Amino acid sequence: MNGTPGTQGTPGTPEAVGGTVGRTARVIVVGSGPTGLLLAGDLAASGIPVTLLEKRPRKISNLSRAFALHARALEQLDSRGLADELEAVGRPLARLGLFGGLTLDLDDLPSRFRHVLVLPQYEVEKVLERRAAEAGVEFRNECEVTGLTQDAAGVTVHVKDGESLRAAYVVGADGMHSAVREAVGLPFPGRSAIRSVVLADVLLAEPPATLLTAAAVGDAFAFLAPFGDGYYRVICWHRGRDVPDHEPVGLDEVREITRLALGKDYGMHDARWLSRFHSDERQVPSYRVGRVFLAGDAAHVHTPAGGQGMNTGLQDAANLSWKLAAVLHGHADPGLLDTYQSERHPVGRTVLRSSGALIRLAMARGPMLSVRSGLIRAFGLLGPVRRRILGQITGIGYRYPAPHGAHPLTGTRAPDLALADGGRLYEALRGGRFVLVTPAPAPAPALTSASAPAPAPVPASDPYGTDPRYGDRLAVAHWRSGRRTAVLVRPDGYVAWAGEDA
Repeated sequence: MNGTPGTQGTPGTPEAVGGTVGRTARVIVVGSGPTGLLLAGDLAASGIPVTLLEKRPRKISNLSRAFALHARALEQLDSRGLADELEAVGRPLARLGLFGGLTLDLDDLPSRFRHVLVLPQYEVEKVLERRAAEAGVEFRNECEVTGLTQDAAGVTVHVKDGESLRAAYVVGADGMHSAVREAVGLPFPGRSAIRSVVLADVLLAEPPATLLTAAAVGDAFAFLAPFGDGYYRVICWHRGRDVPDHEPVGLDEVREITRLALGKDYGMHDARWLSRFHSDERQVPSYRVGRVFLAGDAAHVHTPAGGQGMNTGLQDAANLSWKLAAVLHGHADPGLLDTYQSERHPVGRTVLRSSGALIRLAMARGPMLSVRSGLIRAFGLLGPVRRRILGQITGIGYRYPAPHGAHPLTGTRAPDLALADGGRLYEALRGGRFVLVTPAPAPAPALTSASAPAPAPVPASDPYGTDPRYGDRLAVAHWRSGRRTAVLVRPDGYVAWAGEDA
């Protein structure tokens, strides 16, 4: 099946296409990894009926691929009341090693989270799954998507057992081998950056001295990260061993490559999982085809250098969810959904380039060694270079396009502002709403008029004032400082508008 608009169905009427039609959801999300779970949970929490389809029999797997949450992802989770719970489970790392002895010191990061939080991906999924379930997401496991068709009224998704499901919009968050991407006929251009990467989950007789351990020596690279249950994930690669992914992996091979890269194998034993894979660099040209969107690894994949994969997918979800909710509730024109492409596609492209550069510099040889040495010197001497690298890897350095003539803050990430009542901006953002931060006590003129009713009393459960014309979609707060700038912050923590002396 492809994504070409067809003639099936009429507005509000799901019709069978080669099978039976199940419950109609406003949004169908395909894939229950971190990206799909965050997106589905956001939509359901806003009152949108959501069905989440997953082809696996179990939603949570202990075979994690990601092991780190960066500052920007933690900020997004904080705005959903989840970050502190994950902070209690994970282990913070204040310095992140890159290549050639280069490390990122996160102590000066302009965020509440001045560290990388080391924890397996499945711990993130557990928290996001619980939130999604509590919000009312309908989970459909062992439900494999085989195709879809879309028309002016919605999308019909076909699944393996012959059933068809209908929704206003579909989001494919189903990974590198996305069935949704294939169904809409989008290419996935790119190439394999690293072939024959070896992966193992093992016990160690001698745990490493550092929380995350990584090094590249000669033609060998190795990375170690703890699961927290005694096992460690080992990812290693040797430049001279380019064999097919289906070739079996033995623990001796893992030990040998690790010794070459790290100097010892830490007494690896009792492997519970061994695998071989290749790491690609790919990105779809468009994150949207009609009523179908792609997010996370379905839209972009890259090398694991810098640990940016899960974090980038979470940012995709945070960007798209509030826009879908606004359109489906009738609060925004459908054209708002086009900004998902214009805002997130450039970020995905930058992540591909930066992660690729990191892995190539880590494995540099020949003339590239001088390039690496020059970058290390620049990193140590030039603050802008250091801040740019830090902002890209942690995610806090990205900004979205702003209209010509807009205030310089428009499109930037909003830091966790201190508010007059003693609270924080990311607490005020909870509930998927906008937050207007103004000088106390005057509100921004753009949101007041002579005929406006008096502000409603503030509920005891919500310390932030609301404007009665916007209900619970807007919270009004004031600077703790004497700053005179008025700032309207979007639900995903980026500045939508700002004005001086407003």
